[in-house]
Order: sequence, then C-alpha cells, then structure tokens
Amino acid sequence: MHDRLTRSDIEKMQKEINERREAQTAILDAVREARAQGDLSENFEYYAAKREKSKNESRIRYLENMIKTAQIIEDHSSSDEVGLNDVVTLYIPDDDEEMEVTLVTTILVNAMENIISIESPLGRAIRGHKVGETVFIDLGEGRGYDAQIRAIRPYEGAEIPIQEY
Repeated sequence: MHDRLTRSDIEKMQKEINERREAQTAILDAVREARAQGDLSENFEYYAAKREKSKNESRIRYLENMIKTAQIIEDHSSSDEVGLNDVVTLYIPDDDEEMEVTLVTTILVNAMENIISIESPLGRAIRGHKVGETVFIDLGEGRGYDAQIRAIRPYEGAEIPIQEY
C-alpha cells in the first residue's frame, strides 16, 4: 500500500534525509574514536556510537522508502469543506461532547495531539463534508458512531513534524 502524501510532506522528508546525511560524518567519527579506545567488550561509547549510526541509517532508509512509494495527493477541498490541514470541531451526540481534530496525511499523525490521518475511519468520514453535516464514522463490523461537524478552520499552529516510525 502506498502512503498518500503531499509535496510538502515529501519536501520535509527530503530535508530530514539531507540533515541526517550531513550528521553521518560526525557519527562515523564518534564510532572511529570509540573504537580507538581499545577493548570493545566493555566500551559503552563504542556501542552507543554504533547504535546511533544504525538508528540514523535506518531512519534514512525508512524516509527514502516512503518517498519512493508515496502517492502524491493534492487537497482540492473548498474553504467550507473539511480538507487536509484543517482543524475540525466535532460534536459526538452519544457522549454529548465536543472534540477537535486536525486532518493530515499519514506521515504527520499524532494521536496524542488529535492529529489524525485522512486514511483513518474518522478522517475518511469527515473529509469533504461541511459545517452542520452529520457523518457516520464506520469502525467496521457494524460498529460506529455519528459526529456532527460544528466548525472548520485552517491549522495555524507550529509546523507539524514528521513522526518517528
């Protein structure tokens, strides 16, 4: 399955790859320096440097693979419809509660901050709908709940970072 990402997402990932490649020299120097200290069996610095090198290389491969397999999308929603990078206020009648979610691509998801994917059940249900509409969030197997869209506004906070794995 291909991740559906925007050109901006790709640019953020490429920027991180470039930064990590620049950091590789310093990481390799740390590995060489730690190795030169002698006995590797009890050399914490060596193992920490190797772990950092491996983590950095793994992240580069992950981001390169995401870019290679990404399906580029654009948001064509109008200003009165739920679209990418919109903050949506929802009313959940079953709980008699309101909640705010921000709709993003999969690489930017942060559930702890209510930053949800357009691929999630909630994201799929609300995308393209307008204020006042009630949508059914299908959780599969005949389960789900209704949510009423109360407000839509563009996200204006700090740049949403690419999430780790």
